[in-house]
Amino acid sequence: MKQPTTRAVFGLAFLTVFLDMVGFSILFPLFPDMLRYYIGVDGDASWIGRFAMTLGSWVGTEDPLHSVTVHAFFGGVLGSVYSLFQFLMAPVWGSLSDRYGRRPILLVTLFGTMLGYVFWFFAGSFWLLVFSRLLGGVMAGNISTVSAAVSDVTTADKRAHGMGMIGAGIGLGFVFGPAIGGMAYGWDLLGQFPEWKRFGLHPFSGAALLSFVLATWNFLWAAKQFPETLHEADQKASEGRTLKPWSALRELDQPGLKSANWAYFSYFLVFGAMEFTLTFLAAERLDYGPRQNMWMFVFVGVLIALIQGGFVRRLAPKFGEVRLASIGMLATLPGLLLVGSTHSTGQLYLGLFFLAAGSALVMPCLSSLVSRYAPHNRQGLALGVFRSLGSLSRAIGPMLGGLMFYAIAPWAPYFLGAALLVWPIWLTKGLPPPTRAEG
Repeated sequence: MKQPTTRAVFGLAFLTVFLDMVGFSILFPLFPDMLRYYIGVDGDASWIGRFAMTLGSWVGTEDPLHSVTVHAFFGGVLGSVYSLFQFLMAPVWGSLSDRYGRRPILLVTLFGTMLGYVFWFFAGSFWLLVFSRLLGGVMAGNISTVSAAVSDVTTADKRAHGMGMIGAGIGLGFVFGPAIGGMAYGWDLLGQFPEWKRFGLHPFSGAALLSFVLATWNFLWAAKQFPETLHEADQKASEGRTLKPWSALRELDQPGLKSANWAYFSYFLVFGAMEFTLTFLAAERLDYGPRQNMWMFVFVGVLIALIQGGFVRRLAPKFGEVRLASIGMLATLPGLLLVGSTHSTGQLYLGLFFLAAGSALVMPCLSSLVSRYAPHNRQGLALGVFRSLGSLSRAIGPMLGGLMFYAIAPWAPYFLGAALLVWPIWLTKGLPPPTRAEG
């Protein structure tokens, strides 16, 4: 395809996954205050009030509103709602895009993302907040469609570069999400417009408004600039198989496809457990506060973005995606051990370097392999299931990591995670090189 079309697809893909990750992570710094606010609004006898008291009894605290443990579980629940529905919908959106085209599905989901932020803006009750997260997760399943669009306009030797761009967007979204949430919380729209409280305005509406502005920009850009990337022949070939994506996956029996999917899921299950408990480990071991935590995320996110946006495209043609993914998983091992045993800032950042570098290699390389293993007319479905498993790992990982952190010890998510990495490393080393012909 022509270069302007490729640039347009890459630009929109980057922005879309960036905003998907912003939507996932923007609430991270707000969890403690959100818990206190909604209990104050809905009352101790409400569902969220009883939920907080139940969590407090589990961890043995009489003051759940100020318990780091309760905040962790509360955040894990909200994060899991988003990721769970992203998991459920990614193969559906990907399969629909195989039949109806990438552009219409992207426009529908981007508009839905805007609506999700509107509901959050007016989420004066906890249940409306949950609904806004649910809707956001459903629409964030469009990451599968974005990945398929990138696959449509890249040849085999450029595939890892395209997936690296998607990974860079995810990395930067993970940096800016918490930063936007933290900065916007100081912008108290409720204090400026107290009469709007009857419409559901709340102290976190500023973060929702900024997110809505970014999502609107994304939608308008796509409506104006994004071309249809799916060839008509491939679109017709996928008709009649859209509404049953999980059963249709059985048709994707190309060598290595299932192993690559399970390697991705098991790797990011470990990574998600680490990612979610990191701030609690830093607070306990190093007495880190919000500002120090922000710099941790900046360091990791920028490093991931640099590696995925710059180095992967140069290294993949030379070493191959299978080898690079294996190197990335092996690099993650010392990162987990260093962070899990850290008692100094220097050791923490050295461990974070290995974790960021390792994950920056794993994600785009496995994504590229799945794309190259799958047939042309099932790219949306194959990448949908791949991204969906990643979302499932983000739904389970935080809860699993939190349970290990507090039920066993702070080191548990890291040391046990390092042991669990043996499985995805073994799966990845056994992956075959992609062999199907591509243009």
